[in-house]
This record gives sequence, C-alpha cells and structure tokens, in this order.
Amino acid sequence: MPETQSDTVPETKPSVLFVCVHNAGRSQMAAAFLAHLARGRVDVRSAGSAPADTVNPAVVEAMSEVGVDLSGQSPKMLTTEAVRASDVVITMGCGDACPVFPGKRYLDWALDDPAGQGLAAVRPIRDEIERRVRDLLDELGAGQGK
Repeated sequence: MPETQSDTVPETKPSVLFVCVHNAGRSQMAAAFLAHLARGRVDVRSAGSAPADTVNPAVVEAMSEVGVDLSGQSPKMLTTEAVRASDVVITMGCGDACPVFPGKRYLDWALDDPAGQGLAAVRPIRDEIERRVRDLLDELGAGQGK
C-alpha cells in the first residue's frame, strides 16, 4: 500500500506562549486553562519579563475554585527560545519586553492585573481569561471535546 501524506507528515500541535510581567497571575491562569481545556492538543508555555518569586496566592485559590491546580507552578523568565518555539504569543501588559519574530502571531489581551488583589477581584479576571482561552482554542481548531 503506498504511503499517503498523512503517513509521512507528522501532525503538529499549535504552540502558545502567555506572557505578563511577573508570570504570577494572568499568564499563569491562561496557561493553566489552556493546558486543562486542550488536553494535550496544544503545547502551552507561560513566562514573565520580570518574574515574581511565587504565583499569586489569590490566583492559586481562584483557579482551585474551578478545579485547576496551580499550587505546583512557579514563575518563569521570558526567553527568546520560548518565543521562537511558539506559534502564538499572547501578551498581557508586558509592553515591549517580548521579542518579535516574523511568522509568529501576536495578540495582546488587555486584562486587569491581579497583583495585590483579593480573591473577589481575581475571580472576574479568571473568568474573562477562561472565556478568551476557550475562544482561542476554537480559533486554533483544538476546541473539540470541551
């Protein structure tokens, strides 16, 4: 039986990088939602231009309320390699800190910063991030089986 194109060309997963300043709130929530909802259909990364020491405890608690565990995560430094390895780069208030490479899709999500906010203020940010991540999954063609 002759080989078909699907036999010889591996299917590639889209890769998404979420970036915010401290990688302790918005980008952590977005990456966790995408990883949770995509169930392995998307490679997910997050990073910060000036990472904090720990993930915001109110963010960890807010995500726990919706069944997503961030307790084992830690902020990571934004690297050129992470941007280069991503198909889509989504920034969240990090300004011009993210390197720009041709052929990448860049989006900026204007979202309130949960830094220094209590749980009540973090919940609507969390919910808006989840809505945007679900839309992104559909755009990427990876939203089946939600």
